[in-house]
Amino acid sequence: MAWPTKPSGTMQIARRAEPYCTAAMKDRWTRDVLPKYATRLGALMPILHDVQHAYRHVPHQAQLEVAEFLGIAPSDVLDTVSFYDEFTVEQRGVVTIGVCHSIACEQCGCTSTKLLDRARERLGIGMGETTDDGKFTLIAMDCLGSCDTAPVALFNETLHENLTVDALDRLIDEARHASPGGHH
Repeated sequence: MAWPTKPSGTMQIARRAEPYCTAAMKDRWTRDVLPKYATRLGALMPILHDVQHAYRHVPHQAQLEVAEFLGIAPSDVLDTVSFYDEFTVEQRGVVTIGVCHSIACEQCGCTSTKLLDRARERLGIGMGETTDDGKFTLIAMDCLGSCDTAPVALFNETLHENLTVDALDRLIDEARHASPGGHH
């Protein structure tokens, strides 16, 4: 049996002329983020969060720019982006709904499976997909660290606890009406 390989060493990274890591971002990181950490590597997560928030993904070009800014290996950035659920190289919707589907959440009365099924039904998309209008992306997350209030879901950076299917429906409706260009 042959194992398929990826040409990672020779992969060409799509680049745009404008950098993702702007001068303003770098100034803010230098002023507000770097002083909080003993090493520059320690600042990687908050900087990646900033990039993800700004662009709804962390493209490969941005990963190289972050590595250069921090003076670290690009592989350290890629390893981090590919390890954590909250980061993605594919652009997400304006609202990313991340439903926790850990074992603890599954033990609750309203299981995360019911929540995921309802979200898929309401949004008309599968796991990891984005609606055609670019408003919503649905993901299942391994743990959101709120086991005592499960089931839980993130709507962008806002954690919603003790969710029911009805509460999820309300949150989707609110997000749809609050997002720019959302369906009314």
